[in-house]
Amino acid sequence: MSRLLLIRHGETEWSRNGRHTGRTDLPLTTGGEEQARALRPLLSGRTIGQVYASPMQRALRTAELAGLAPPQVDPDLQEWDYGGYEGITTAEIRRSRPGWYLFRDGVAPGPAGHPGESPEQVGARADRVLARIAPYLEGDEGDVALVAHAHFLRVLTARRLGLPASAGGLFTFETGAVGVLGTEHGRPAVLAWNARSL
Repeated sequence: MSRLLLIRHGETEWSRNGRHTGRTDLPLTTGGEEQARALRPLLSGRTIGQVYASPMQRALRTAELAGLAPPQVDPDLQEWDYGGYEGITTAEIRRSRPGWYLFRDGVAPGPAGHPGESPEQVGARADRVLARIAPYLEGDEGDVALVAHAHFLRVLTARRLGLPASAGGLFTFETGAVGVLGTEHGRPAVLAWNARSL
């Protein structure tokens, strides 16, 4: 079976500052571009049959700088819609909502067009992505690469492992890093995480 390569985009100004960046389309910082370029040697030795990316420029630029083939853009790979929490930090949210935990509590509604998502809604998007790429993972035409965002990829990992969306909170994901999902004894497994070399 092919492996699933999960690639978090490089650093942006907001990711560096811990601000929730869902649908705000920020560019990579200079450091983020360097992180993306540093993925080239890690990915160049692999046979990658399919590449998908979020439509956000930070994901598309990461795919380009990492040397991947032009990706198929998949809106389901967008980051969590943080609604009313877009652009603010966890510490700021907890001032008015003590004990808040994204993977359990979801977000407050936002402005028109950004109602926010629950963990289950993000999980449903992840399930759609997994269903679309399943034929490629079961084949032998190469790995499947997804270039996207930390919280979404954490939820997708949980769903791939048969866990609820809320279990995405068990994984951290650094900017410009790769996670590899494969199988062990026929069951989905994490083979590498937060990798910058394989």
